[in-house]
Amino acid sequence: MEYQNPHPAPGAHAEPGSALTAGTGRTVISETAVAKVAGIAARAVPGVYSLGTGPSRALGAIRDAVGSSDHAAGVHAEVGETQVAVDINLVAVYGTPLHSLADQVRAAVYTAVEELVGLQVIEVNVEINDVYVAGPAKPGLPVEARTEREAIQ
Repeated sequence: MEYQNPHPAPGAHAEPGSALTAGTGRTVISETAVAKVAGIAARAVPGVYSLGTGPSRALGAIRDAVGSSDHAAGVHAEVGETQVAVDINLVAVYGTPLHSLADQVRAAVYTAVEELVGLQVIEVNVEINDVYVAGPAKPGLPVEARTEREAIQ
């Protein structure tokens, strides 16, 4: 979708009843860009283990293994001219109150998308489709390696 920037460019001047005389143009913000901003904001919330459903997380683990990442995994954005709606699928860390987590993710996404993208967020739907439960510690592995390995399994 296309988004028309309502704010004039720096240096653009408009006279009453006339169009902008300099610095006009259009801005197009893709759904992928909005989804990435929302995904990064959601991942930053404590208690979010990962984003996406089972198959998308498995694909993400493969991407991580080859040094690539998809910040928009588990996030779908519908972009209109001035508004956006976001759907997020996530896995919560066991012990995190789920309703509170959903509220925190929603607030983080609203803030990030409105500030960084400049679109009005009309809704953020959060679906918690799994809960991550840490297994017993495996001897000899650093904490970071255990978490990544257990997430793949």
